[in-house]
Amino acid sequence: MHTTAPPPTRTTEPANRPGLTPWPAVVSVMTGIFAIVTTEILPIGLLTSIGASFDVSDGMAGLMMTMPGLLAAVAAPLVTVTTARFDRRAMLCALILLLAVANFLAAAATDYWLLLLSRVLVGVTIGGFWSIGAGLASRLVPPALVGRATAAIFSAVPLGSVLGVPAGTFIGEIAGWRTAFVVMGVLSTAVLAALILTVPTLRPERPTRMSELGSMLRGTGTRFALTMTFLIVAAHFGAYTYVTPFLEDVTSAGSTTVTAVLLVYGVAGMIGNFLCGAAVSRYPRATFAAVATAIAVSTLLLPVLGHGLFGAIVLLTLWGIAYGGVPVCSQAWFAKSAPHSIEASSVLFTASFQATIALGALAGGVVVDRSSPAAVMTLGGVLAMLSALVAYAHYAKRAPWPDPKN
Repeated sequence: MHTTAPPPTRTTEPANRPGLTPWPAVVSVMTGIFAIVTTEILPIGLLTSIGASFDVSDGMAGLMMTMPGLLAAVAAPLVTVTTARFDRRAMLCALILLLAVANFLAAAATDYWLLLLSRVLVGVTIGGFWSIGAGLASRLVPPALVGRATAAIFSAVPLGSVLGVPAGTFIGEIAGWRTAFVVMGVLSTAVLAALILTVPTLRPERPTRMSELGSMLRGTGTRFALTMTFLIVAAHFGAYTYVTPFLEDVTSAGSTTVTAVLLVYGVAGMIGNFLCGAAVSRYPRATFAAVATAIAVSTLLLPVLGHGLFGAIVLLTLWGIAYGGVPVCSQAWFAKSAPHSIEASSVLFTASFQATIALGALAGGVVVDRSSPAAVMTLGGVLAMLSALVAYAHYAKRAPWPDPKN
């Protein structure tokens, strides 16, 4: 799978001990991010069954998406800055252990508020692990392989995003929603073992400071990246969090059909990641505008054409292709806006993405409780179209990108 990677950064530490193959460490970090992303969005396909178990509404159940995003947005800068002098390998292991605890706690929860507590732990893991892990490629592999290694690590985002929901829905359908969290707990434990065995000791380098993050926020490219990320991620998660209730209530699809449709969406997302990853480095504005427009068209037409199963499948396939490119487009834009501050750009990418997931899911929950799943699709379409317009505004302004060589 192809994604756009930030440019290599210099490091004073050897990538690995001579004679050791660095790729197992890269795969371990990638798998950790995959487990985190999958755990985060797992409740989307299980929303109605979890809500029924605890007798809460779909909107209230949507808090399972809101809690991790809010905590991750706060944890991304705080964990990265406060632990800047700690060994990075030890931090990755501690955070993935926290993820395993969170998943097992969710599986055993006897009260809905205990389930929400587990999602708080997920949020802390997301913010810390992603912000640290996303910039480690230059310390794990030789300089010539940094681009490929970074691309491999970033590929876990769309992979987890597009496969997490159908996989969780499938497991929940055959064995119950609690089993889905048990499976993720086991996977997290396996990732912990892999990190311990494959990742070398990584002494802290130049620490990321809050002042550096503030300086980045003054850049034109970063401000555009934040605005577009906010709009497109809010559009997607505001609507997609409630796609299962939509398919059940509007399309009248049964649980088996919902699982199949979400699987089609997941496969489409993988295709979209490949297509956008190949295009975004050359055409960042056009690629971002294209995926935003496709999401807008899909969500705006779903209330009209989604009453029939064929129409719903076609539009969700287009939606999946488009969203498969969103993480790589957003990450690439942040990286191009701050090519000399890889960990800092990862922090801003993580914080903005996660905060918007939370706000989008929360806003969608309010709309779906007070109106209908169809109304939340329309709201998502409007926000996605605004994101496309912002990308065009950047093009119209002819705003330059910073030169990575200076």
